[in-house]
Amino acid sequence: MVQKIYVGNLNYNTTEESLREGFSGFGQVESVVIIKDKFNGRSRGYGFVEFSTEEEALKAIEKMNGVEFEGRKLRVNTAQEKRRDQTMPV
Repeated sequence: MVQKIYVGNLNYNTTEESLREGFSGFGQVESVVIIKDKFNGRSRGYGFVEFSTEEEALKAIEKMNGVEFEGRKLRVNTAQEKRRDQTMPV
């Protein structure tokens, strides 16, 4: 089962390729996405990395949380599902 982790405090110049490379030492990286501003296309400073297994994801969290990557100390943890409010504002 694929396990998604959150990677925050990214350098705004970090690319998906460099992020994949930085996390590939912990297991099979299934996908990498850096969230970008929809208006100007710039990085918002966070992204997500998906691993093949939970064990690989946990290892990446343990080894990369608080570690400097491309000049910034990363915040790495298990990704939370986006909660959507059931009621719409009137």
